[in-house]
Amino acid sequence: MKIFGAMYDKTMEWSKHRLAAFWLSFVSFIEAIFFPIPPDVMLIPMSMSKPQSAVKFALFTTVASVLGGMIGYAIGYYAFDFVQEYIIKLGYQAHWDTAISWFKQWGVLVVFVAGFSPIPYKVFTIAAGVMQMAFLPFVATAFVSRAARFLLVAKLAAWGGEKFAAKLRRSIEVIGWSVVVLAVIAYLILR
Repeated sequence: MKIFGAMYDKTMEWSKHRLAAFWLSFVSFIEAIFFPIPPDVMLIPMSMSKPQSAVKFALFTTVASVLGGMIGYAIGYYAFDFVQEYIIKLGYQAHWDTAISWFKQWGVLVVFVAGFSPIPYKVFTIAAGVMQMAFLPFVATAFVSRAARFLLVAKLAAWGGEKFAAKLRRSIEVIGWSVVVLAVIAYLILR
């Protein structure tokens, strides 16, 4: 069953749409608050299809992510009681516990690490608010870490460009099904 090729083709098509930068920014903004899919899913194909705009795309993604992170911080600061049940329902409790312990141990440095960690960024933005981290250091650290991550991703994707996109397309079914198999195995092991 070949489903990943069609998804890849659609993603590449969307990456060239005239409103792609807006949607990239929107996804980046909501990912820092609640959305489960990281903006890299859009940033990579957009940077591959328009390498000359990769830095611009990375900056849009960064600014939107930091703005979303500020909303996540406010939710943690003012409305954590409301959000706590969703953290449990969405399966983020283990990530939440890890983030809180890291904040207690390392403070503001956690926000920098969060920009690169596999733990969803939204967990850290809300946790920063719950822990009542100083707001301006939170914003500055979030900006630096998110900019570093998104610039790295965008520049690597741009470096590969259309040539890499074509090679990736030829292998996308194998890659896609491999990820599914690994996810199922990880789920079974962690369960």
